[in-house]
Amino acid sequence: MVVLTGGIASGKSAVSDRFARLGVPIVDTDVIARELVQPGQAALTAIANSFGGDILDEKGQLNRRRMREIIFSDPASKHRLESILHPAIGAEVKRRLSSLDAVYCLLVVPLLAESGRYQWADRVLVVDAARQTQLTRVLARDQVSREQAEAILNAQSGRQQRLELADDVIENNGSLQDLDRMVSALHEKYQALVSTNSYTSLP
Repeated sequence: MVVLTGGIASGKSAVSDRFARLGVPIVDTDVIARELVQPGQAALTAIANSFGGDILDEKGQLNRRRMREIIFSDPASKHRLESILHPAIGAEVKRRLSSLDAVYCLLVVPLLAESGRYQWADRVLVVDAARQTQLTRVLARDQVSREQAEAILNAQSGRQQRLELADDVIENNGSLQDLDRMVSALHEKYQALVSTNSYTSLP
């Protein structure tokens, strides 16, 4: 199993999408986290109990903008949210991985360096991008102020910390064609590693 990680707006989704097109099963912890905070889910109830009812919007859904403002202005609140979500996400990850039947799979964990989890992975693939590239993408994608964008980047682990975890690195500062080429090369590499029993396909 390969864990895919990287800083915000580094291009993790673009990379995982390309692996998916090659037939690689994708388990994405961000997708799982969004599912776990849908109305009626136990995790959302726990978040509302911990942070107050005003963390929900008029439809009973998580007010993501408000939640983001809270956790990036108060580290203790960030840890409180993680203590609710991480165990639930971890349990769902294991359930999904156990049902897979594939040569290898990709587990997307954006905050791998911060969480210290999933150390049982066979390899770690880091998607890296220059800080200015990340900042430009966050501003365009999330429609936040530059101050908020800087705070988001500063709240994550540094590039060097992520790179120290890496077995493989994709430098995503180029074209989509460059990205296609790098993903295809890594896909061939991972298949070869499995075929030579260099690592197992699933945990």
